[in-house]
Amino acid sequence: MAVVELEFPARPAYLSLVRLVVDAAVGALAPGLSPARLDDLKIAVTEACSNAIEAQETNWSEGPVTVRCTVDDREVRVEVIDRGAGFDPDEVETLPAVTDPRRLRHESGLGIALMRTLADEVSFTPAPDGTRVSLVVRRPGT
Repeated sequence: MAVVELEFPARPAYLSLVRLVVDAAVGALAPGLSPARLDDLKIAVTEACSNAIEAQETNWSEGPVTVRCTVDDREVRVEVIDRGAGFDPDEVETLPAVTDPRRLRHESGLGIALMRTLADEVSFTPAPDGTRVSLVVRRPGT
């Protein structure tokens, strides 16, 4: 098992760095993962990091956001850990379908659905001092 961890300031300007680190770490440690699956994972991680940054800004919370990539023979797991107020993903407002014209009234809200579509497994662990989002992509042949 290999682990790569990055802590970055809770600012959107660092999202491109996060994508580069995930790309380099997973590309080097899980060479059998297709470029399309790696792109899916990077998009899901970007969404999770964007939510983490927003959570910390909303809560005026100090401290970095942590991204931890763990690669083993079966899967790639990326955890995004923030220090925001925490939330229950089951209580997030359900928005109209993207094909519904009423959806145009909402600027955001697709992040969790996108993560769930792009990763094989997604879990949220809320805590009083933040949230841990875990994104899993299974490696080929497992």
